[in-house]
Amino acid sequence: MYRYDQYDHQIVKERVAQYRDQVRRRLSDELVEDEFRILRLQNGLYLQRHAYMLRIAIPYGMLASKQLRKFAEIAVKNDRGYGHFTTRQNIQFNWIKLEESPDILAELASVEMHAIQTSGNCIRNTTSDELAGVAADEIVDPRPYAELIREWSTFHPEFAYLPRKFKIAISGAKEDRAATAVHDIGLHVVKNEAGEVGFRVLVGGGMGRTPILGSVIREFLPWHHAMSYLEAILRVYNQYGRRDNIYKARIKILVKAIGPEEFARQVEAEWAEIKDGPSTLTEEELQRVAQYFVPPAYETLPAVDAEFERLKAEDRGFANWLLRNVKAHKVPGYAAVILSLKKPGVPPGDITADQMNFAADLADQYSFGELRVTHEQNLVLADVKQSELYTLWKLAKSHGLATPNIGLLTDIICCPGGDFCSLANAKSIPIAQAIAEKFEDIDYQHDIGDIELNISGCINACGHHHVGNIGILGVDKDGSEWYQVSLGGAQGNTSSIGKIIGPSFSAQQMPTVIDRLLQVYVKQRTEDELFIDTVRRIGVAPFKEFVYATPIATSADYLAGEDANA
Repeated sequence: MYRYDQYDHQIVKERVAQYRDQVRRRLSDELVEDEFRILRLQNGLYLQRHAYMLRIAIPYGMLASKQLRKFAEIAVKNDRGYGHFTTRQNIQFNWIKLEESPDILAELASVEMHAIQTSGNCIRNTTSDELAGVAADEIVDPRPYAELIREWSTFHPEFAYLPRKFKIAISGAKEDRAATAVHDIGLHVVKNEAGEVGFRVLVGGGMGRTPILGSVIREFLPWHHAMSYLEAILRVYNQYGRRDNIYKARIKILVKAIGPEEFARQVEAEWAEIKDGPSTLTEEELQRVAQYFVPPAYETLPAVDAEFERLKAEDRGFANWLLRNVKAHKVPGYAAVILSLKKPGVPPGDITADQMNFAADLADQYSFGELRVTHEQNLVLADVKQSELYTLWKLAKSHGLATPNIGLLTDIICCPGGDFCSLANAKSIPIAQAIAEKFEDIDYQHDIGDIELNISGCINACGHHHVGNIGILGVDKDGSEWYQVSLGGAQGNTSSIGKIIGPSFSAQQMPTVIDRLLQVYVKQRTEDELFIDTVRRIGVAPFKEFVYATPIATSADYLAGEDANA
């Protein structure tokens, strides 16, 4: 994985010193909160309901074991013993003291990490495929390009104050595991007829108040023009993006207002002026970065291990885990393992300090000292020998990291919601926990099959509810917390935005709502048809009709000791 060079070390060191002085001045009231706010946000520090939250960048989801151990140390020393992985491949600590935050940033710098540009109207952490470099369907490893984007975008003077926050995702495989269609810019590696590497460029995707799928503005962009083309896109946005209304400031609004064709025309015109300038990538520059992502020292192993096959046949629990949590690897004899952070009863994406240290140990012992963070809020050990999977599974089980539910109903994506976030209209975590508890039976989940359930506590959509097969959005209704349900959302190669099925529900009603939606699916599905396929085939109407057909118990019913479903 990438290692800081002298410039990285210098700018991060200087930023820590600068921030330390800013905190000193805030604590001594030399700076008032309005003056300090923009300074702390530039360093990933948010003021939430109960305390400060620190958001730390994990570039394109890559973690070294020593970095995860540093997170564990911060969790114990500066937080309440845990952290939370987000849908942006970041980690958040929710109980930070302002006076300790400069020391935390200094500790992060010691392991080549920072919180720079994890907030503010700037280019945020570039995200990518958690299986980059090992995926069996990979076209080209996207990590060198993601790193080049990180270096280019960090402290870029022209884009330090954009109309709004800006997010870039890059995928290098046939299957888009980076959700490129719902980012401000999505880059998908492709090859032309001559076998040359380039990018399919999507612009204007996003969720929030106005969910939109990105539009393709270029089918093939030669790789060496990636930076100059990004620069052209951002220049057009920086000049014409709205700054008078925070809700209409994202690039998706600009693209929608003038149309993708006109936006593409303006980008091409701007690009023509700079395409062969200093931002043009060279083979030498690409190789400078690519050297940090060379494959580890894989052994020559048989494609099939006899003992592994025996254990899989004899141990049903192991077989279930393999089916859901283990992914194909491009090197024979190896596999990628997903450590589930979705054990029922635990907030999705949360991980304790003990689990962090344990996962770091697993990485050192079984996966060349590296881990990945997924935008589905799980961890990945990318390079595990097939022959060691059984032992790894046993160890992961002992620390609550082997729930065999990846891609299933309880692999819920969920933001922190109203328990922490001052922007949230409603709590997300209790809803996720109630649903996970109701549908904990793993055999039932396997029968239901692949399904994506996403929960957001407010319209900002940090839980990506718009692209959940089932999406849940917390809303405020007369000062109470209610939940709006949508169906038909999806990410990946067939991305779509979900459709709201009708009036919102109370928190107590939500598990029953999910149960009714699943009943319709089970009744209507054809053989081998996934939930999303059934929704697309029959539409939302049958689901809506059944969900609202008879009353569902409300909080008032429960308080009165009545069950409307009895």
